[in-house]
Amino acid sequence: MKQQIKLFNNHFQNYKVYGIQKAQLIIADIPYNVGKDAYGSNPAWYEGGNSKNGESKLANTEFFDTDKDFRMTEFLHFCTKMLKKEPKKNPGRGNSKSPCMLIFCSFEQQFELIEKAKNYGLNHYINMVFKKNFSAQVLKANMRVVGNCEYAVILYRDKLPKFNNHKKMVMNCMEYPRESKSTPKLHPTQKPIKLLQKLIEIFTDEGEVVIDPCAGSGSTLIAALKSNRTAFGFEIKKDFYTLANKWILAETEIKELGYAKTEANNEAGSLFSLMEG
Repeated sequence: MKQQIKLFNNHFQNYKVYGIQKAQLIIADIPYNVGKDAYGSNPAWYEGGNSKNGESKLANTEFFDTDKDFRMTEFLHFCTKMLKKEPKKNPGRGNSKSPCMLIFCSFEQQFELIEKAKNYGLNHYINMVFKKNFSAQVLKANMRVVGNCEYAVILYRDKLPKFNNHKKMVMNCMEYPRESKSTPKLHPTQKPIKLLQKLIEIFTDEGEVVIDPCAGSGSTLIAALKSNRTAFGFEIKKDFYTLANKWILAETEIKELGYAKTEANNEAGSLFSLMEG
């Protein structure tokens, strides 16, 4: 089956309209519901990242106008509809075909996700921690212990999900790689392509389907493209959708032609940079 990479400018609730294939892996970075404190421990709160320059226009702002009212039960309901059914019987140890969801979230949201997921048949979980060698909370470094970790929860039904470890141990605490400087920065919570690729390659095989219901920059779709997986994403915000689509097109051209006719870095620019500036 030919690889497909498709981003829709629509809410994930409307997935049925597009007749997309069900996912082996759903991967999403959900809003953290932090409201107007979104940049509270980020240098971008100040002009040029320096408190001596005074507050920037990002001070006391939200990442998104939907960040304070994310509906987790609604999200879980529709995601389980997009997830493949669990096979009645797995072929044997190490050969699971069962799907799963991997949700990036705040530390506190893990517990709510785990409990509410049970209402939708996702009875089991694996917690994940991604360790950074840096922290965005530099403004508070002299006031408290600062955070340098990202969190996620793997949710699955009753059978352990597909797991490609290639005879190597995979631990639930992973390194969080820095993104390449050449990678477009299109979204304030964008995850590194290398990390997304690693996760996609652990929980899916080539040719299988990955869905991102909250696609943002489109980085999950880029990682799936590079990993030879089919991917579908949903992004309701027009600005993010437009920039993400340009990036996806450029990366598709590079893969197919060896060069990009569409220069994502230059033409798409960076909405996050525009927000900062």
